[in-house]
Amino acid sequence: MKATQFHDRFDLDITLRDASLDPNNPPSQRMIAAAAIGMDVEDAYYSVRELREAVSWVHEGELGGKRKLAAILSNEGSDDFQRCIYYCLAGRGVVDMLDDLTWLEGLLEHRGRIAGKLMRAKIRMMPLVSPYVAKEPDGPVGVIDEDFRQGPSWWLDPSLTQ
Repeated sequence: MKATQFHDRFDLDITLRDASLDPNNPPSQRMIAAAAIGMDVEDAYYSVRELREAVSWVHEGELGGKRKLAAILSNEGSDDFQRCIYYCLAGRGVVDMLDDLTWLEGLLEHRGRIAGKLMRAKIRMMPLVSPYVAKEPDGPVGVIDEDFRQGPSWWLDPSLTQ
């Protein structure tokens, strides 16, 4: 294989790869950046945005927030991406979770804007290879009641106890 094989195409995942390998990023951010590699540009952005909004609503006590988060985590009809991102961050403290989700949402938004500019300019992009084998959950999906118990990670900020 020639070294120049991919020089004529733009890699939309380059910022996600860099973020997943950057030792200056916290492990939680490296994990979720790696989990987003290969995901469809729009699906990834809107999935993370929806998840961040649901977590934010639960944190702020918004009516329907717990129902929305429970629906995301127990949805049989969606892929496992949102669950993957959520469970990478679960239990680490809601403030840190929201910071990481906002960080990833920003990366994915910029990735989408770049993809749009490249498409309009008719610049070739490397194909995104989905990390998922199936379009739907490939295993058991938990049944989550919208009245789930919120443990300490929802109200205790670990950074304040140090």
